[in-house]
Amino acid sequence: MSLVPALIHAAAPVTELPADAAAPAAAEAVGQTLNYLELMLHASLPVKVIVLLLLAGSLVSWVIIFLKVRVYSRATDEADEFESRFWSGVDLTQLYRAASDRNRVVSGLEAIFEAGFREYARLRQKKGLDGRTQLEGAQRAMRATFAREVDRLEHHLELLANIGSTAPYVGLVGTVFGIMVTMHGLSTEQSASIAAVAPGISEALFATAIGLFVAIPAVWAYNRFANRVERLSVRYETFAEEFSSILQRQSHIEE
Repeated sequence: MSLVPALIHAAAPVTELPADAAAPAAAEAVGQTLNYLELMLHASLPVKVIVLLLLAGSLVSWVIIFLKVRVYSRATDEADEFESRFWSGVDLTQLYRAASDRNRVVSGLEAIFEAGFREYARLRQKKGLDGRTQLEGAQRAMRATFAREVDRLEHHLELLANIGSTAPYVGLVGTVFGIMVTMHGLSTEQSASIAAVAPGISEALFATAIGLFVAIPAVWAYNRFANRVERLSVRYETFAEEFSSILQRQSHIEE
């Protein structure tokens, strides 16, 4: 008969804990939210150095990104403006005088036009040179200017690519150092627990996260800017070919 009270006790409904009893547990969970600044301050010295290097690389990459956005936007606007003037039927001599004005710096399509027309006009003044020689001289001048303009557009892109490609590996080095420091600390203790391992693993993974944070924008920006450089270079090259055709027709008319 002693089993009856035990069964009655086991069948009794389970009541929930009072709200005031669950409050300390919730407050403790909120208090354990990950603090990245504190994690960085308590990290080992190698991890701190690596994270600082990654943050410096991120700063450099973002400076390059903002500068290149301005450079490519200005190059596109200048190309649109010069092409509208070039194909508007204006006299080439007048257009050349505006491009060769010493009070302004020309670039892009206007620089290619200025170099080609200057060389063409210089060779025309020499006696005994046929139209083919004049045209080839103008084309060489435009090719040289074209190479300089493309090199100017590509300036600093290599640094952006290097930051984007090496940042994950630098972060991985920080991860390795963080795990090494953690394992070395555990070797001096008699018993290992998750509380002892968690801080070191957290700082190791934090270095990996920072590496990805630096690499992803840099790689995306490099691919985007490389595409814009390619499009502008095709536009410059196409203009040089069209301008060469105009000079060729003009040299045949003069002959």
